[in-house]
Amino acid sequence: MHDADFSAGEVTTEGQAAACPEWTGIHGASPPDPLVPPATGAMAAAIHLLRLLGTLARRHALHVTAGVALCVLLAGPAVPSQRTPAGVASRGVAVRSFTDAEIAEGFFKIVFGAELHGGPRVDRVRKYAAPVRVFIVDGGRTDHRRRLEHVIGDIHERIAGLDIAVVAERDAANMVIRLVRDRELPGTIRNVYGRERARRIESLLRPQCLSGLRKDDRFRIVHSDVILVIDAGEFIFTDCAYEEVLQALGPINDDETIPWTMFNDEVQLGRFGLYDQYLLNILYHPRIRPGMTRDEAAAVLADILPGVREFVDRKNARP
Repeated sequence: MHDADFSAGEVTTEGQAAACPEWTGIHGASPPDPLVPPATGAMAAAIHLLRLLGTLARRHALHVTAGVALCVLLAGPAVPSQRTPAGVASRGVAVRSFTDAEIAEGFFKIVFGAELHGGPRVDRVRKYAAPVRVFIVDGGRTDHRRRLEHVIGDIHERIAGLDIAVVAERDAANMVIRLVRDRELPGTIRNVYGRERARRIESLLRPQCLSGLRKDDRFRIVHSDVILVIDAGEFIFTDCAYEEVLQALGPINDDETIPWTMFNDEVQLGRFGLYDQYLLNILYHPRIRPGMTRDEAAAVLADILPGVREFVDRKNARP
């Protein structure tokens, strides 16, 4: 059985209905975030410590190491950073360092849950367990295709555990990206998701671009669909391309309390930002497995973070 999760739209193969869809809105009005369930077990015991460490780090400009505090998911409101106001609409906030607590907070908020649920809430890791092969339906729009291929190449270069590449044959693909004009978007949504779901997507999300995924019963992503509008300007196209392709890889939730991530409807980066590179490299680390719970992911995060930091920082080192 294959369930579907969504980022501004549902991702299934054409004409195939999904059993338990979850939608997240991208570049459009989004419904309220779903309620975060109360922390349990080891997470509840460490929440106060992690928040205290984050506060001290900001107050004294300290770097908080992972340690035992990262065996927790922040279940409450984030403490606003003094470096960048929350809710900033950005085309490139120049923040070059983040505490372990800030990275952990973003990982758990973005990877678990979904912005709009069409079925039961799923608090499990969703990710590809196989190489990602992308087929682009470009409609002869070669300039936008080249730009998109550059985005995919950049993503491949900056996520250590991800094998992603463009293929020439649709049958070889487990991700399909469609490039459409704005006037073609409603019809494309109907063709991909069906009339009933399209009506719900358009009424609740009013999307500018869409992505979604279909997973198996072990929470491995088996297929993703992305729809990108090409006539909203070069910056918006690039910003949408990065966000939707990355969300189709598994981090499907949006969160307006994290000011450094593109997975915040108030933030536009137009690139694969440093903070999001940390999040995606955690997700695609081999020790983060599809189907993991929050507690299970939290238990290995302290061990993973140093290697993730080293890789991401090396990739982004200034000449």
